[in-house]
Amino acid sequence: MKTKIIAEIGINHNGDINLAKKMIDTAELAGCDYVKLQKRTPDVCVPEHQKDKTRDTPWGKMTYIDYKHKIEFGKVEYDELYRYTTNKEIELFASAWDTESVDFMSNYTNISKIPSALINDIQLCSYARNKSDILLISTGMSNEEEIEACISACNPDVIMHTNSTYPTPIQELNLGYITWLANKWKGKEIGYSGHEYGLTTTFAATAMGATWIERHITLDRTMWGSDQVASVEPQGLMKLCKGIRDIEKALGGYEPRKLFPGEILKLSTLRK
Repeated sequence: MKTKIIAEIGINHNGDINLAKKMIDTAELAGCDYVKLQKRTPDVCVPEHQKDKTRDTPWGKMTYIDYKHKIEFGKVEYDELYRYTTNKEIELFASAWDTESVDFMSNYTNISKIPSALINDIQLCSYARNKSDILLISTGMSNEEEIEACISACNPDVIMHTNSTYPTPIQELNLGYITWLANKWKGKEIGYSGHEYGLTTTFAATAMGATWIERHITLDRTMWGSDQVASVEPQGLMKLCKGIRDIEKALGGYEPRKLFPGEILKLSTLRK
């Protein structure tokens, strides 16, 4: 099975559609299958106690709710981005953070993701299931009971192992949970959404059987934004995609040992 690779722009575009386009181009060039944004209704998603807090931003001091509105793409931007990807070999979708955003994205695509922060929102999960042909969930920040409740409620197509620390310490990645999920939820596709530094552990997740791989991407990790530091830059994204495809080729099939052409040639010269 071909591994599906998701390049998550998230909110790393900082409200700049041209920056989003550059990251889409990067993801396509690298060989990703999907590029993903995050869609929110800020007035609904931002907690009341956070809305009026002042925040320093590249655009000056502003309240947190004003900042969230400033970087949120709406219909004009999504129309343009979907036109931009029409003839590209990459598909665009988003994590939906509220029911209004689920409705919004259903006008563009049949694939959706519930982010780790919201898999305990059973109403949202069920609503997204009814609006999506392909539904993904991420398991970060949740205990086993919360994950079971979400899966029972919305029957996702893909369950993604995630640690939601940005960046995640290597010793807390717990990649063995990929195997746990595969054994517990037979028939489901199991994925991995990584927020760690480097690529080695993401390669390991592929070898362990994750059939969906997601990493945040950026053009420059020094750019402003909370997710930039845990994101993969263009050169790293190229290495990630090539490495995953090489691992797919190297794994082969689960079958009895067989001789390959190179070995047969060597056998004829070395074995008596």
